[in-house]
Amino acid sequence: EVQLVESGGGLVQAGGSLELSCAASGFAFEDYVMAWFRQVPGKEREEIACISSHPITYYADFAKGRFTISSDAAKNTVSLLMNSLKTEDTAVYYCVAAPAYRDDTFSFPPPMDEYRFWGQGTQVTVSV
Repeated sequence: EVQLVESGGGLVQAGGSLELSCAASGFAFEDYVMAWFRQVPGKEREEIACISSHPITYYADFAKGRFTISSDAAKNTVSLLMNSLKTEDTAVYYCVAAPAYRDDTFSFPPPMDEYRFWGQGTQVTVSV
């Protein structure tokens, strides 16, 4: 059974930091690109960052310089360190996985429709 279990969400003041973690199981972690997405009610989900097993990383423009994604293949975990948080970062944050290879070709960052496994999400609330 595939599981992606997020932890570390909560309430933080603007300007503060928070680190999210995701424990993955039930699939070959090294063959997947791991990502973090977020969603605000009424808005579309948006990708924050993703990381391959090499590792290669990708960041959305809003995340560059503030967020850092990392992974630990030995523990099958992926983390997202968020610094200088803003009220507009308030959202539900999801840990997500996509196969790293399509037709034997490495695909990075994966297209949205390739993200196969999703966690339940963890709420991050940034207060003024």
